[in-house]
Amino acid sequence: MKTPNDPRHIRRRQVVKKLYSQSFIALDSTDPVEKGVLSNLKKIDQLVQKAAPEWPVEKINRVDLAILRLAVYELKIQPKEPPKVVIDEAIELAKEFGSQASPGFINGTLGTLIKNEN
Repeated sequence: MKTPNDPRHIRRRQVVKKLYSQSFIALDSTDPVEKGVLSNLKKIDQLVQKAAPEWPVEKINRVDLAILRLAVYELKIQPKEPPKVVIDEAIELAKEFGSQASPGFINGTLGTLIKNEN
């Protein structure tokens, strides 16, 4: 993230908010990224579970889970950006929306996911 006003960061912020809302109540979405995440939710959650086996998906903080779901989607399902960019953005979103432990948890989970890929 170069600035808080970077259009890509603003877009990711909006998607994370929508995914977070979806964890409480199902909403219709016209956003293609959000639809992509939701339609691949089972696969994404399996990847998250594999990368953070000590944390069952249902026990992960909902904000952290929304951030992880978007990042895993961008890394594994629709890779358009370099992994370093996606992980950096996810960490920035965790700093903005999550707890003090969120950035480290997000970084560790995504780092494990990338490391296990190779």
